[in-house]
Amino acid sequence: MIKVAKFGGSSVANSTQFRKVKKIIDADHDRKFIVTSACGKETHEDHKVTDLLYLCAAHIKYGVSYDSIFQLIEDKYMSIKKDLGLKTDLKAEFKKIRAVIDRDLNTDYLVSRGEYLTGLLLAEYLEAEFVDASQVMAFHYDGSIDMERTAELLNSHVQKGKKILVPGFYGALPNGVIKVMSRGGSDITGAVLANVVDADVYENWTDVSGFLVADPRIIDDPVRIPRITYNELREMSYMGANVLHDDAVFPVRSKNIPINVRNTNDPDNPGTMILNDCSDMDQKEPPHAVTGITGRKDFTVITIVKSHSSAEVGFLRKILSIFEEYHVSIESVPITVDTFSVIVQTKAVEKCLYEIVSRLKKEFVPDDLRIEDHLAMIAVVGRGMKKVPGMSGQFLSEFGKNGINIKVINQSSDELSIAVGVDDRDFEKAIHAIYDKFVSQARRLA
Repeated sequence: MIKVAKFGGSSVANSTQFRKVKKIIDADHDRKFIVTSACGKETHEDHKVTDLLYLCAAHIKYGVSYDSIFQLIEDKYMSIKKDLGLKTDLKAEFKKIRAVIDRDLNTDYLVSRGEYLTGLLLAEYLEAEFVDASQVMAFHYDGSIDMERTAELLNSHVQKGKKILVPGFYGALPNGVIKVMSRGGSDITGAVLANVVDADVYENWTDVSGFLVADPRIIDDPVRIPRITYNELREMSYMGANVLHDDAVFPVRSKNIPINVRNTNDPDNPGTMILNDCSDMDQKEPPHAVTGITGRKDFTVITIVKSHSSAEVGFLRKILSIFEEYHVSIESVPITVDTFSVIVQTKAVEKCLYEIVSRLKKEFVPDDLRIEDHLAMIAVVGRGMKKVPGMSGQFLSEFGKNGINIKVINQSSDELSIAVGVDDRDFEKAIHAIYDKFVSQARRLA
């Protein structure tokens, strides 16, 4: 079996975390490929190394000394080296970095050094082969990842029986210039490596024991999701859940490679397993109706009412084309007879709302046109909902019991998710109502 294990910034924040990572790697010889982020925060008052590097770049750009900030970075890595008794020549590495950025600042090069330095130290500590991401993560000039070239390069570095460690977040263009990914890019590096080595599992080690049914900032101690499908994950991510980077999902999903989200600080916890199809496991342990509850505030609803418009071919397309002209993404389009509602993020239309409304009035001469803002959208996701008769009715009933007015309801045809719109002020109350009824109570009765 081949496992790719990616460790986030909190997992490598200091020497104590390095020791935890070593125990995890040594506990399973199948963890042959390791990906690391840059050192994260040790405390709430601390700073992520990547943030400090971006700050250095800003100082350099405006001709301000970056020495004090860079010294913080040096001190962090020197401390880890000393605590673990490592031999990596960090002084030479820091000297080289300073020389490169003083000569000609390349922001991508500078901010990638967090992963690079963390990787050097972690590789030595784990007795793994360090492979610079610039030597194996190949980009096209348009910024997309060259999967075929990446596979060729990685295979040339693989030694039988040797663990490989690759820094995350960056790679190189065809001309050798360093290129970084968007923030959270180490997740992508891990997923790409899992794809090209045909891994059996992609482990994503972080500071939480998998995904939670609801936001812990709203629900106290929400239960963990033991397993989830990629489709459910996508639904939750789209509606605001802080889950994996989309680009970190596609490379493994395309090869049906499971993702296991685990906690470095609680390695015995199985975390959450993400799969294309959970049906085999679901037969042994049927899933609860609700897999996850998520949502976002601050939406605007524009509703158009026009008699006989439902019979007019292309009416909806014409409405949506106006939003497209203003580069506004549509979140949802609830429709009833002769009534069309378009839901968008408020921030997306705050500069062009009245222009859009003016166009709609001019081109369609509606019987009524209403604008309502301060709307929150809540998504209830669960592959088990389709097996519960009247699920949407139960939701509506529960909202009524709690005095929550539903302004919008939209259910997917595959019954995977139900989205409801409520006032922003009822957002937390609504999530509590759903969780208490369909998660807490369901588990007490199970």
